[in-house]
Amino acid sequence: MELVVVKEDEGQRLDVYLTKKSGLSRVRIQTLIKSNKVILNDKPVVKPDQVIRFQDRIKVDLPLPEDFTIPPEDIPLEVLYEDEDLIVVNKPAGMITHPTHKIKSGTLINALLSHTKGNLSRIGAPLRPGVVHRLDKDTSGVMVVAKSDRAYWGLARQFNTHTINRIYFTLVHGIIKQDKGEINVPIGRPFKGGIEMKAKGRLSKTAITYFHVLERFNSEYSLLEVKLGTGRTHQIRIHLSYIGHQVVGDKRYGKKRELEMKRQALHAHLLGFEHPISHKYLEWTSPLPDDIVQFIKKYCDSDYIL
Repeated sequence: MELVVVKEDEGQRLDVYLTKKSGLSRVRIQTLIKSNKVILNDKPVVKPDQVIRFQDRIKVDLPLPEDFTIPPEDIPLEVLYEDEDLIVVNKPAGMITHPTHKIKSGTLINALLSHTKGNLSRIGAPLRPGVVHRLDKDTSGVMVVAKSDRAYWGLARQFNTHTINRIYFTLVHGIIKQDKGEINVPIGRPFKGGIEMKAKGRLSKTAITYFHVLERFNSEYSLLEVKLGTGRTHQIRIHLSYIGHQVVGDKRYGKKRELEMKRQALHAHLLGFEHPISHKYLEWTSPLPDDIVQFIKKYCDSDYIL
């Protein structure tokens, strides 16, 4: 597995970073590091607490079986755009972006390997070929995957410099009184260990989220348009929970509630960027998905349509 550290991941411990990226346990990663199976900028490292930096190049000799492959699967895809360098899709909720050591099927990458006949960038292979960014399993919406290495580097550069235009729709608990606002609260690791991110946590990094209230429903819910100023893990969910307005259906960063929304009501509505080869600005949108629309209709007593 080959990785290049993006700006959002800078400052993490090497073992924590690789645990997140590989799907292996932290103990297994630490063993690989101590066994000289991890190469950082062309040199083996032996300290799991090595701090990674922006654009560090990491190679990991993962303990994969000799016959390990990610099988192409004929899974229906909503393709919004495709050329020889990249593909843009509307990912449904419930689909994992890429395989892990434990999950080898049913992911977006399985579907893309079938659709493109294996024509994806090899950067990040075998588990994350062409994956420049990802959406959580239960977040729906627009995302891009690189088919060529040159497209991967061009897209990665734009994500790292925050020049990608990303807008989300989300339904939250409670009424947000101000029409628009900015949440500028750093996000880091939990102080007591674990995989969840935390506002003002350990090794926190700057995180900025902008929101605009689209609609307020029956004194209980607010529908927001959210724009990312930075791209930290789970940033929108953490920031909205921090200000007391948990994303509906989010069981990780808020109170558990008995509602029919089985996933977090978060949707990547818009993605825009400069094409890494033609340098033309391109933009795609995806409407609010039916499960969120139906939740609004039932629990908010509204036929609101974006």
